[in-house]
Amino acid sequence: MARFSASKLLPLKLKPAAGYSGTVHLGLLILLPLAMFVLIRLGDTFTRLAYAIVLLSKWRMFAVRPRFWLAIIRANSVDIIVGLSVVLFMTHSSSQWLQLVWAAAYGVWLIYLKPATSMVMTAIQAAIGQLFGLMAIYSVWAGQPFAVLILSTGAVCLLSARHFFDTFDEPYAKLLAYFWGYLGAALAWLLSHWLLFYGPVAQPTLLLSVIGYGLAGLYYFDHSEKLSSMLKWQFIYVMGAIIAVILAFSDWGDKVV
Repeated sequence: MARFSASKLLPLKLKPAAGYSGTVHLGLLILLPLAMFVLIRLGDTFTRLAYAIVLLSKWRMFAVRPRFWLAIIRANSVDIIVGLSVVLFMTHSSSQWLQLVWAAAYGVWLIYLKPATSMVMTAIQAAIGQLFGLMAIYSVWAGQPFAVLILSTGAVCLLSARHFFDTFDEPYAKLLAYFWGYLGAALAWLLSHWLLFYGPVAQPTLLLSVIGYGLAGLYYFDHSEKLSSMLKWQFIYVMGAIIAVILAFSDWGDKVV
């Protein structure tokens, strides 16, 4: 039985690639981050509108039958995570120029990164989605109850992993994604008792990024039949060394949130 692909449900006419419609589509993609920037510069009252236009830009998800909505939302979850995270980063940026940088970065995401469908680019999308999502969670909800951090961390890890595995036609994609989500939630539960920050990056974000990117690299090379024994151990040693450095040079004093 052919596997379900949420992307196939979107009408082709809603995804212009050339001609006048393609130009209009590109213009709208450029306009979205600019609109976000303007709304955020107008003040806190308009910040909610910046979040709203990110969600409204995904109206095409509901251009199919309602029974497909859940699958479509999951397929677009990484894009939604990145968009909402960028709004948050722009809101908390210390200068107008930094806000412009985030707006430009989001434009690159919309125009170049998000439409890509190759294995490498899809893996990059998943990596960015997890990194941005976790950074946003711990920058806003660091002082929230443990349950909030645990559930949100697990959800971001699960959705990012599902996005990653779907492109490989992995028969155990759902199981592996749930496992990574559980691991992310478990690590969040453990480290939330000593929540440390390295600049703007929380320790759970850093550790989950190192472990996740390392495991994703191992999976990719193994799937491509390029994983030699030497390369495998290089990945393992590098991940282990980075994790050891993070843990060894952390201040494990009274950091309970």
